[in-house]
Amino acid sequence: MGKILAASIVVSALIAGIAIYYLQVYAYYDEITAGSPEARVTLTTADGAVEEIAVTDFRGIDSDSSPIRYRACFRLTVTPDATTHRPYDGAEPLVAPGWFDCFDAREIGEALAAGQASAWMGEENHRYGIDRIVTVLPDGRAFAWQQINACGKEVFDGNPAPPGCPAPPVR
Repeated sequence: MGKILAASIVVSALIAGIAIYYLQVYAYYDEITAGSPEARVTLTTADGAVEEIAVTDFRGIDSDSSPIRYRACFRLTVTPDATTHRPYDGAEPLVAPGWFDCFDAREIGEALAAGQASAWMGEENHRYGIDRIVTVLPDGRAFAWQQINACGKEVFDGNPAPPGCPAPPVR
């Protein structure tokens, strides 16, 4: 009787582990098709306007389960520069699932840290407290992801919005 009970616990744990892995890595992501509204790539200009920019070779993923699951890989048709577009300080690429192989957060982060890549404000508060970041590598590859900004960090922790932040949405 003890062997049957132990085996059922092991099998149950194995099934639960496989289910959790699948849910985290595959289930909640949707691929974004080029040309869809979700595939729109923007940059914030130096004067604060958000403009759509043309891209090629777009691949992207997103999820309704979290605003920071968006990842995209593409090539820009224009090269942003600090005279026309707003740089982004503190860009920290978030890891993508292994099957989305065009987005390597470690490579992007190392290029940013070494000053070989540039980070740009795609759109501030794309959703409240979430900025969309665009990064360009020297070889022309570009990437986008969403990351929590200073306003979001405070409000999502249950604190009031810091000075200079827009009012949080009413729930």
